[in-house]
Amino acid sequence: MIAPGFSGVETQLWILLIAMIRPGAAFLAAPIFSAPAVPLQLRLILSLALGMAALNSVAIQLPHDGIASFQGVMLVAGEVLAGLAMGFAVQIGYAAAFVAGEAVANAMGLGFAAMVDPQSGTATQAVGQFLSILATFLFLGMDGHLLLVSFVVQSYQSMPPGGSLMGNDSVWHLITFGGSLLGAGVTIALPVAFALVLVQIVMGMLARTAPSLNLFAVGMPVALMAGLILLAIAAPVMGEGITASLKSGLEQAQLISEGR
Repeated sequence: MIAPGFSGVETQLWILLIAMIRPGAAFLAAPIFSAPAVPLQLRLILSLALGMAALNSVAIQLPHDGIASFQGVMLVAGEVLAGLAMGFAVQIGYAAAFVAGEAVANAMGLGFAAMVDPQSGTATQAVGQFLSILATFLFLGMDGHLLLVSFVVQSYQSMPPGGSLMGNDSVWHLITFGGSLLGAGVTIALPVAFALVLVQIVMGMLARTAPSLNLFAVGMPVALMAGLILLAIAAPVMGEGITASLKSGLEQAQLISEGR
């Protein structure tokens, strides 16, 4: 039998668990937090800390019929949807670096060179790996992880647990923002990829004027060397493009946290 002083412990534990759902879902989809290298225990501790902070700004009311009811299921679904939307918005801005890396690597002839990406745990091309590491440093340098945490906590005021789900406008804006991923990646890769296309055109003209020239023996080293030099020259410009993409993702996450 539970002592009178502990009669509300079960209810308080359920409230803490519900408060952890939205931050946990955001960390599951957001960059860096969702990396396999981040221990699950650390994510749970961060979710609990943010959930406890969110309880200071909004009161969470449990459904009268308990969590295993229709109202409870809708409550959990709303929390999961809100957290995933904010984390996924930031992930879209972060993924533009991967798209740019794929475009540059294919133009350089490094499409076959792949290595394991610590962020996603899958194989990615070498140039994409370089740009993803650059995006990680820029994301941390602009305090993107702290901004995401603040957006998650602020979202409890505009979208309290048990309230209405995300509006149609928020979902539509997230979908349209995801459609801009390809354009952002191409914009980041444009300075290097366009120059490499010109190099390929010059090598094609040389192959036509000198048919005895072994294009595969000469063109591959030239494209690779030109790509490395262009990457070193255009790194600041590409960094600005990645920063702009990350800011767009954070702005979209902020709009979702404000219920817009």
